[in-house]
Amino acid sequence: MSLNKDILMALSPLNIPVAFQTYSGKAETYITFFTYLEKAELHADDEEEVGGQYIQIDLWSKEDYTDLVKQVHKQMKEAGFIKLNFYDLYEKDTKVYHKVMRYRREEK
Repeated sequence: MSLNKDILMALSPLNIPVAFQTYSGKAETYITFFTYLEKAELHADDEEEVGGQYIQIDLWSKEDYTDLVKQVHKQMKEAGFIKLNFYDLYEKDTKVYHKVMRYRREEK
């Protein structure tokens, strides 16, 4: 399967909108995601043996998203993604809380 399909499938049990890069719906809580880096992780005999895909999950909400962050992380971990870092932002112009969640997945 493709990376995007894997992410969509992993997050589908959450029952909130999940979209690649942008979301144009009306839900106040939703997720967007994108790949921010693809690179070789391991070389052998001048050949790439393991590739790394680095993705960012952005959780957007007008309310406390603490429990939802835990659910997202559980789903991503079960789908084989490795947590890199999380951080909180607040979008003053739209008054939306924004959780950035970065993961890595290796492919052989």
